[in-house]
Order: sequence, then structure tokens, then C-alpha cells
Amino acid sequence: MAILVTRPEPDNETTAAALRAKGFAVLRAPMLRFEPWAFHDDADARYGAVIVSSANALRAIEPGLAGSRLLALPLFAVGERSAEVARRAGFGDVAVADGSAAALRDLIVASVRAKTLKKASTLLYLAGADLAGDLAGELGERGFSVVTNTTYRMIPVQNLPQEAVDAFAANGIEAVLHYSRRSARAFVDAVRTAGVEISALAIPQCCISDAVAQVVRDVGATRVLVARSPDENGLFEALDRARAALSR
Repeated sequence: MAILVTRPEPDNETTAAALRAKGFAVLRAPMLRFEPWAFHDDADARYGAVIVSSANALRAIEPGLAGSRLLALPLFAVGERSAEVARRAGFGDVAVADGSAAALRDLIVASVRAKTLKKASTLLYLAGADLAGDLAGELGERGFSVVTNTTYRMIPVQNLPQEAVDAFAANGIEAVLHYSRRSARAFVDAVRTAGVEISALAIPQCCISDAVAQVVRDVGATRVLVARSPDENGLFEALDRARAALSR
């Protein structure tokens, strides 16, 4: 029995490796495909800091960051994965939130209170084309000036890998891991297209948040578990709960 990882590349391989280290068999079915957009830094703009709510925002522009003036700015990362990519790209001053957009917002607000960031500074938000929340708007309500620059988009994948289709048909998948609302929707569409919707939704669906969980609940999944923290450790703990319930 395998765990199906729907996370996009390249992070899905990191997840798969962590699961294999725990003794799981893994199948990968990335349900979103990464596509970078052209990035143009406005040389006349003056920024006080950079914000990233996804590692992909930096991966998209990393090849062109060598020597960039942005590297001298403090960077606020949503989580450790984004922070790792930021450091690799050359950012030296990286502050890390605990994995959620709300925590990232609060970290930025706290930095003003701690006088490590000036509220009058304009913040450059490197973001994807499709955002789950409105971080820039929430910061704007708190008096910040935010410039959003789209650096990538994630395109839904229409079809499951044949290996995953065959595994669902043979009842060979133990649970599915979901990382975002968009990838969960793409998963639902793909299992319907493949004709394995019933078997795919009958097994535990482990979701990184309540919002993601609602996507699979709305189409009839009943064995839905939500991570207690919005990160991979929380998702793995939800998987452990799912397996414990199955063994009773």
C-alpha cells in the first residue's frame, strides 16, 4: 500500500523521501505544474523588505538574482522551505514565520514594533498568480505599502499518472496527501477523468488545512483528516492518525 503525494515538483520528491524514511511506499502525482513568469525589477522603486509566501516565488527568479539589489534587503519568508531557497539565492537577512500567511503577516507587524523594519517602507511581495488569501490587503489595512510582483503560476494537471490510476483501481493506495485547495480540486477532476473517483475518495484524505479539507468533503470524501499545524509535520501527523484509525 502506498501514500499518494499530490504536491508539485520539486517539493514532492522531498516529501516522498521523508515518507520513505518512515517506511512508507510512495507514489507521486503532482496536481499542479510550476511555470515561471518574466520578472522585471523596477530600478526606480525603493523597497524596505521582500516578502515571499511560497518558495516557488523565489525559484522562479533565482537564476536572475545574482548581483540584484534585492539581495541586500531583509526578507520575510512564510516558512523554513521558503527561507532555505532565499538563503540559497543569496539573501542574508531572512526572518521565518511558522508556515501560514497569518503568521507571516504577524511577523512583519512585529518587526515594526521591534524597530527592525520601518512601517513607512514599501514592501515587495513576490507572489504567484493565484493566491489563496490577501496578504497584501491585510498588510495594507495595517498601514503598510505593498507592491505585488507576480513571478510564477501553477497550472492544474488534468491527468493522473497511469501508475496512480492503476493503484487506485487495485486498491493499492492507503491515503492521499493534499497541500492546497487548487491541487485538491485538480485531484478531484483527475480522478473523475480517470474513472477512479469512488476508490480515490473512499480512502483517507490528509489535508494541510480546513480550507483544503473542504474541497474533498464537498465531493463526498468522508475520511478527511486535517493537519493540526499548517506544515508537513502536521500533515504527517494527520497521516499517522489516519493509519491509527484504520488499525482499530
